Amino acid sequence: MNKEIEEQILKYEKFVNDTLKPKLKNELDLRDKIYDEISEYSKLDTKIEFIKENNLKKLRTKVDLGSNFYVNAEVTDTEYIFMNIGYGFHAQLKLDEAQKYIEKKNKLLEKKAEKHSEEIAKIKSHIKLVLDTIQQILELNQEEQ
Repeated sequence: MNKEIEEQILKYEKFVNDTLKPKLKNELDLRDKIYDEISEYSKLDTKIEFIKENNLKKLRTKVDLGSNFYVNAEVTDTEYIFMNIGYGFHAQLKLDEAQKYIEKKNKLLEKKAEKHSEEIAKIKSHIKLVLDTIQQILELNQEEQ
């Protein structure tokens, strides 16, 4: 294999390893964070539904203070819930309002996740294209020898 072809292959490999794979990992991480957030909202929606179905007026639960350190908590009024609506703001919402917010938020998050999935597919196709190009170069080089 001549030096020019070797350099070209190294350039393609460097592009895949230094550019495309880190981009792919970043997009996968971002999408996973969004899926985690969707999961948390879905769990909250399930808990709200449980409170409504059982007409609970009080609720005993455990609250995670961080680092998996839990304390007992008692909710004396289950009519309202405080929700983080972003940028450090919290809103006091009735249970029905909270469920509507969760539904809208999940739809928005699913659209964001879909955009990341599309970007992931593009990056994967670019990686495959570059690897196929490297393979073709190697095959042509072997045919010439």
